[in-house]
Amino acid sequence: MQAFLSGRRLAATLSCAALAVATAFAASGGSRAVPDLLAQPAQANVRAAASLQLSVTRAGKRLVSVGERGLVLLSDDDGRSWRQAREVPVSVALTQVRFVSETLGWAVGHSGVVLHSADGGETWQMQLDGMKAAALIADAAKAGAASGDPAALKHLREAEGLVQDGPDKPFLGLHFADASRGWVVGAYGMALATQDGGRHWESLMGRIPNPGGKHLYAVGEAGGRLLLAGEQGTLIRSTDGGASFQRLTTPYTGTFFGALDLADGGLLAYGLRGNVWRSADQVANWARIELAQPVTLSAALTLADGAVLLADESGRLLRGNASASAFAPLAGALPTGLTSLAQAADGALIVSGARGLSRMEATLLAATSTAEPKK
Repeated sequence: MQAFLSGRRLAATLSCAALAVATAFAASGGSRAVPDLLAQPAQANVRAAASLQLSVTRAGKRLVSVGERGLVLLSDDDGRSWRQAREVPVSVALTQVRFVSETLGWAVGHSGVVLHSADGGETWQMQLDGMKAAALIADAAKAGAASGDPAALKHLREAEGLVQDGPDKPFLGLHFADASRGWVVGAYGMALATQDGGRHWESLMGRIPNPGGKHLYAVGEAGGRLLLAGEQGTLIRSTDGGASFQRLTTPYTGTFFGALDLADGGLLAYGLRGNVWRSADQVANWARIELAQPVTLSAALTLADGAVLLADESGRLLRGNASASAFAPLAGALPTGLTSLAQAADGALIVSGARGLSRMEATLLAATSTAEPKK
């Protein structure tokens, strides 16, 4: 089994978050480490709130964050204090978490894990791991290859390679539209969907135009459109719920770490070296938004007041209007290595990153703010 960073490596200029996760995984060792981490529940850690956290989200009024070694953190006071979840069945790094209600949520991570919580993040159960995911992908590829289509035969060879490698590929993004319909994406083009809340999964890889299996970092849905973002300028869209996919043409050939649907119907895509691209005409044309410095953008969020917030890996926050046509930096700085943004019920900004979790008061999110956020 090859480690995540071996073989076709991630770009050397990955965001701090993605690089930190990949490095931690590679350092975990050989083939014996992966099954052990899949079988070992997350351990209690008195310094969990200061550990590497990779994603934070809302579950009703509660905040839920996930990160290294299977750590799941919960806050019921708008991010002022955090505690560990009671039960997490794995110790692999968890890369993203999303909730569709105050109780129902999912998390994904290394070794191809998909976890599900039905109690607001207190306890988690594993729905999928890399071994099962690879088998599902291979079974779907075999069915497609029966037609003799050359592209399907090539996909079958790639799928068989996933099975041989074992559970060494991480899921990096997920999205659930509701309690039933969800999608997960990850390294080497892995992409699966569920129609029943994660009890059963199906491979989407044979439908997605992704030559070479480029890494997919994010998946989202808005207005009936499903969008996948990844390396080498990859933006892929489905307008029929994932039955078919079309690759979008963009003027940018670097990595996109995410995309955000805008209130006016436009689309904002962001990624390496400060690249932000906006389309206002159903992705027929793109315009680059110039930022003051070329630092990789790691997260984006639409605030409750409609403004769009971007975060870069240096700890800088940039606020844009609802149409995201221009951005200005907020005064002050957060710790470097930001990975994710969420807005608490009281309006404060909650930020996950390499040093744990930070809270930024709502009054500091205005464009004229001058005070430093508190850790």
